[in-house]
Amino acid sequence: MAEVELDHIWKRYPDGFEAVQDMELDIRDGEFMILVGPSGCGKSTALRMMAGLEDITEGELRIGGERVNDLEPRDRDIAMVFQNYALYPHMTVRENMGFALKLSKTPKEEMNRKVEEAATILDLNQHLDRKPANLSGGQRQRVAMGRAIVRNPRLFLMDEPLSNLDAKLRVQMRTEVSRIQQRLGTTTVYVTHDQTEAMTLGDRVAVMRSGVLQQVAAPKVLYDDPVNLFVAGFIGSPAMNFLPGRLEGEAVRTPLGDIPIPGLLRSRLQSRAGDGNAGDVIVGIRPENFEDAYLAGEGIKGIHFKAKIDVVESMGSELYVYFDVATHAASADLEELARDAHLEDLPKHGSATTVVARLDPASKAAPSQEIELVLESSEIKLFNPEGGASLTA
Repeated sequence: MAEVELDHIWKRYPDGFEAVQDMELDIRDGEFMILVGPSGCGKSTALRMMAGLEDITEGELRIGGERVNDLEPRDRDIAMVFQNYALYPHMTVRENMGFALKLSKTPKEEMNRKVEEAATILDLNQHLDRKPANLSGGQRQRVAMGRAIVRNPRLFLMDEPLSNLDAKLRVQMRTEVSRIQQRLGTTTVYVTHDQTEAMTLGDRVAVMRSGVLQQVAAPKVLYDDPVNLFVAGFIGSPAMNFLPGRLEGEAVRTPLGDIPIPGLLRSRLQSRAGDGNAGDVIVGIRPENFEDAYLAGEGIKGIHFKAKIDVVESMGSELYVYFDVATHAASADLEELARDAHLEDLPKHGSATTVVARLDPASKAAPSQEIELVLESSEIKLFNPEGGASLTA
């Protein structure tokens, strides 16, 4: 096991494009670190620099305290698991898993012992004499992981290893990956574009955007206290709703009504923005901060408003309801979020914003019907429209 330190790392290509910019990240010994972000954000490039597959333009990379910028991949004592499995089709599972050990001239008895130990961990014992073509996608991915495990490296690097699997198998394999990492305790860096994977797997998550590290924190901290609009909109499913607002005295004026600013938020605003009594803001509201007013208990303190429901999605344990408000929040960060989610080409509802609320399944919400909702005002987030920085984190 080993600590990994990225000390002001840059990756600049000959045409001047900067894929990674001034990345500073410390990964603790034994930690499961997730790099997450939209396509093209630099997360895979950062991983490939750790592996030695990409040269580092500036900065220092240290693994276990040793500077490894100029070391060949084979000399870094790392193991990488790829998206496409990269198995040899003519070899059995046993031969695939033991191939690296064979190349290093490991004695046959020791090689067999390590392969069988890894096969036990991954539940592959009954498949050791089969070839990859006769295995399912999940089994092939476990073989690829087994090939990494038998080497007993000080660092695992995983580049979107589950993205080729179907949705149900991906959920099952997430659990397996987490269980195996906890059992082995090996420092692991895992790249994904799937924020659900990031939130469920990682000890900490590093969110990247356009080559720049945005925030590094435990999943719950990212969800509860995003430092900017990008992190707030990227983390969470369904995504956070964003509405325009204006601070006036001890309330923020929004299209849903005037929301009183709780004392804690008010003190944060004052410490960040002078008197905090006036100015345009963007209001962030998680879908679960809404509830059907008919079902809301006395414990929910917030504002009541009426909305005409456009769409209702029943998920069994909850309802997602969609409704429009007649204005939208304007921000370059929100436009980039829409592009990252490939939403920019969807039909626009004029100047309206579509809001999603997650409700109790007992709600009677129905399409084309008006319903009274309550918004739990203590959970709102406020952001600066210029630059997108959080005013309340």
